[in-house]
Amino acid sequence: MLYAEKEFDHEAARQWTDSIKTVSLWLSAIYVILIFSGKRWMRSRSPFGLRFPLFLWSSVLSVFSILGSFHTVPELYNGLLNYGLTYTLCDCSFLRGSSGFWAFAFTLSKAYELGDTLFIVLRRQPLIFLHWYHHISVMIYCFYTYSDHVPWARWYIAMNYCVHSVMYTYYAARALRVRVPSFIRMLVTLLQIIQMTVGLVLSIYAFLIKRSGADCHPSYANLVAGMLLYISYLILFVHFFYEQYAAPVRKKSSDDKMPDTSLDEVKKLR
Repeated sequence: MLYAEKEFDHEAARQWTDSIKTVSLWLSAIYVILIFSGKRWMRSRSPFGLRFPLFLWSSVLSVFSILGSFHTVPELYNGLLNYGLTYTLCDCSFLRGSSGFWAFAFTLSKAYELGDTLFIVLRRQPLIFLHWYHHISVMIYCFYTYSDHVPWARWYIAMNYCVHSVMYTYYAARALRVRVPSFIRMLVTLLQIIQMTVGLVLSIYAFLIKRSGADCHPSYANLVAGMLLYISYLILFVHFFYEQYAAPVRKKSSDDKMPDTSLDEVKKLR
């Protein structure tokens, strides 16, 4: 266990996040202004290659996501196996200890992941709505959710870490022009769709548990916001999947012409 994990103070982290959560709104506004200004600025300029910086960026996020999965998935599995589904949706114990440290790191990482878009803009790749909408909405929601210590976030965090482990590893390989089976790119999108479907179902179930009068921590506002976000993500990812893999007639493009941050084009989660 890392020293930071052993010394992690989940209540201090919650209070700090609560004190700066509105920063996510300002950061989102600045992000949108910068990416569209940058897109306009790049119109008259040649695209940058940036393959090695992209490899380093993706590798850092890949390793981070793998470590996050290693620390959050076992906690979710043990809670589900020993205490049941309702426990995993209504108990906040995962926010303490090792899994708590990685839940906090996950929240902060959503601000860091905004940097994904820099590569898209500077390489003059398509910047689709799914990409930037997903980035800012996930970041804002994560900051507000963590500041409220929402227990069902353990599902979202564990799932997202797992998906990003595959996704950023794929991006790192593609940045080095490593030949990766084409089905991997489709798999990333499918994993995103599965993540959004599970997240939507669980948020509805948590809402019903709370309506029944059971002791379940999430606020109605957080649950409703979660459901609305998951619905929008699910629609957008299904549409993206259809356009890329199922549409009967579409303009073919190589992987090099596709955005290198497909979570958000395939994304991202984010």
